[in-house]
Amino acid sequence: MIQSLKEIWNYRDMIGSLVRRELRGKYEKSVLGFLWAFLGPLFQILIYSVVFTIVFHNNMPNYTMFLMAGMLPWTFFNDSVSQGTSTIIGNSEMVKKIYFPREVLVIAEVLAKMVNMLLSFIVMAAFLIVTGVGFSIQLAVLPLAILVELIFALGLSLIVSALTVYLRDLEYVINVVMMAWVWGTPVMYSMEGINNEMFKTLLYYNPMTAIITNYQYIFYYHLWPRVTSIVHPLIEGIILLIIGNLIFMKCKKRFAEEM
Repeated sequence: MIQSLKEIWNYRDMIGSLVRRELRGKYEKSVLGFLWAFLGPLFQILIYSVVFTIVFHNNMPNYTMFLMAGMLPWTFFNDSVSQGTSTIIGNSEMVKKIYFPREVLVIAEVLAKMVNMLLSFIVMAAFLIVTGVGFSIQLAVLPLAILVELIFALGLSLIVSALTVYLRDLEYVINVVMMAWVWGTPVMYSMEGINNEMFKTLLYYNPMTAIITNYQYIFYYHLWPRVTSIVHPLIEGIILLIIGNLIFMKCKKRFAEEM
C-alpha cells in the first residue's frame, strides 16, 4: 500500500490536470459557465426551503441556512459516489492505452467535486451575511470537517468505481441507495426534531450523520463539533479508504479486459 501511495504521489500533476479538465468540461459549453457551480445548489436549496417552510411549516429560524449547511456537503458526497460509479468506465480509452495508477481517476473525480463544494461555500458566505447568522470562530475546524468527509467519500468512491466495471447495474443501484440515504441523514431536518427513538438510533449508526452535523454545528449553530463527531467518522473513513484501496487494487488488474 505504501508503494501504491508513492506511485499516486508521483502522478500528482496528472491528478491536478484531471481536476481542471473535469471542472472545465462540466461548464465550458454552458452560457453561464462556472456560475452554475453557485446557481445549481442555490436553486435546489431554495426549492427545498420553500417546500419545508411553506408546505410543511418548518418553524426553524433561518431554515434556509440550516438547509444550506447540510445540503452543500451532502451534494459533494452524493456526486462523488454516484458519478464515481462511471469514473473508470468513462475513461476506458485512457485505461486501455496509457499506463498510470488507475486510482488517479477516482481521486481526481472526488477532488473536483470537493472544489465544487468549496465554490458553493461562497454562496453560503453571502447568505450568512444577508440572513444575519454571520461567521463564527468555529470556522477554524472547517478544514478538518472537509478532510473527514473527503476521506470517507474517497473510500466509498474507490469501491463503487472498481466494482461497477464488473457489475454495470451497480450504477443504478447506487443512485437508488443515495436517494434513500439522504432521507436517512439529517440534511433537511434536525436531530432534535425527531421523536421516534428507533429512527434516531438508526441515524446515529449512519456515518454521514456525524459528518453532516459537523457542518451544521460550524455554520448554523456556531458550536464546536463534538469530538466523537470528528473522531468516529474519521476512523470509519480511514478503514473504508483502506478497504476501498484493497478492493480497487484487486479489481484494477482486469479493468482493460472488462472494458
